[in-house]
Amino acid sequence: MLNALASLFLPGLGQFLAGRRTRGLALFGVIAVMLGLIIWAVTPAVGGAEADITFKGNPANWRWLIVPTLLWLWNIWDAASPRPVLIPVIAALIMFYVMGWQATEIDLEALAKNFDRALIILRPMFRPDFLQPKADRLEAWVELEVPCSPTPPAGANTLVGTSLSLSAGCASVGETLTLTAGGLWPDSDAELVWQSPIGDFFALREPGTTQPVITRTDSTGRLATRFVVPKAIPPGIDPNLPQNQRLYVRQSKVTGGYELSTNGFFVLKGIYETIALALMATTLGTLFAIPISFLAARNLMSANALTLGMYVVVRTLLNIVRSIESLIIAIVFVVIVGLGPFAGMLALALHTIAALAKLYSEVIEGIDPGPIEAIRATGATWLQVARYGVVPQIVPPFTAFTIYRWDINVRASTIIGFVGGGGIGFFLVQWINLGDFRAVSASFIAILVVVMAMDVFSARVRERLI
Repeated sequence: MLNALASLFLPGLGQFLAGRRTRGLALFGVIAVMLGLIIWAVTPAVGGAEADITFKGNPANWRWLIVPTLLWLWNIWDAASPRPVLIPVIAALIMFYVMGWQATEIDLEALAKNFDRALIILRPMFRPDFLQPKADRLEAWVELEVPCSPTPPAGANTLVGTSLSLSAGCASVGETLTLTAGGLWPDSDAELVWQSPIGDFFALREPGTTQPVITRTDSTGRLATRFVVPKAIPPGIDPNLPQNQRLYVRQSKVTGGYELSTNGFFVLKGIYETIALALMATTLGTLFAIPISFLAARNLMSANALTLGMYVVVRTLLNIVRSIESLIIAIVFVVIVGLGPFAGMLALALHTIAALAKLYSEVIEGIDPGPIEAIRATGATWLQVARYGVVPQIVPPFTAFTIYRWDINVRASTIIGFVGGGGIGFFLVQWINLGDFRAVSASFIAILVVVMAMDVFSARVRERLI
């Protein structure tokens, strides 16, 4: 009876006093989380944005108090006489999942309403832009500035018998300009292609569509067309800073066979950067993680107060670094060293050091203590104990963990590029922003092939070593 009264006062207290401490703490934690979630759900959004159709700030969420109330009553009954936990567990899960469904504003009808929009994205992805028919090509370009500076370029250019001119030498994103050209192949289609400040190419699109801008020359090889200046500023660059960009006019005549397309070239370049980035980050991270892992192993650092203090400091630092996602670290390094794969490599290397040092230290802590004690008994130094008693036991798992981390870094490096850290992700975010979903599809396939190959390779190596 005393336990029931204790649980009436504080959920889980009766169970705790009765020796069922895990159950008591679990009941207290679950009920506290439920009450906190309900209070959050009925609290208006910051700024007084009480939306009557949204989940947060809806007074109707007070009805969920019935669940923690019933669980509190069950907790009193359980304190007096232990009961099966299936019913309260199911009730708690129903509340968490239903409230989670509402909080995430899942709207299945929106999928049906936006089906046409999805098709606009998915249709071109079934035709990945990696290869193109081999052809003879004629190309001319003109430079312009986006946005305008006090001294913009002339907006005209003459190359090998061709001439291009723009209605203005500079413009802002979204403005419409007129292009006139001469010296091209007569009675032939011509494609307008944009080159961004970082050097990547993409076809200009008709406004509001994914269709490329295609115009046709007259019988004298001249054309005149209008186009909208696209947004081609990569992440990390001030969009208000004038950047020199180029507009290309390209013509082609198919000659038979296939060759790598322009976007296919960038896909291969990005994948190469991704693999190299992951390899260098893993190598650098491993070199630093190995010595740090010995300082983070309790069984090696508990000999005296000094080494134990070093162990606590190192473990704390490793936990801090591991808790910060590599994507956030990449943003910091992009600010420090600028855009490119170097920033991404540094971010992944730092995160790799913390992750591998933690894994390595746990391997060291789990080794057989017999050889260590025998070597210590001979009066060996700390370095001798590590060299002869620890290293022979840790080489296979260390190698396996290192290869597995390389596999993880290959996956992570595809995302690092989204914040300017190089690799395929750097090109991928540009193609997504520009709506070039054929190039997006090609990059997805390349990422899939590389990740699958790395997964098979790392799994085979780990099987042999462990």
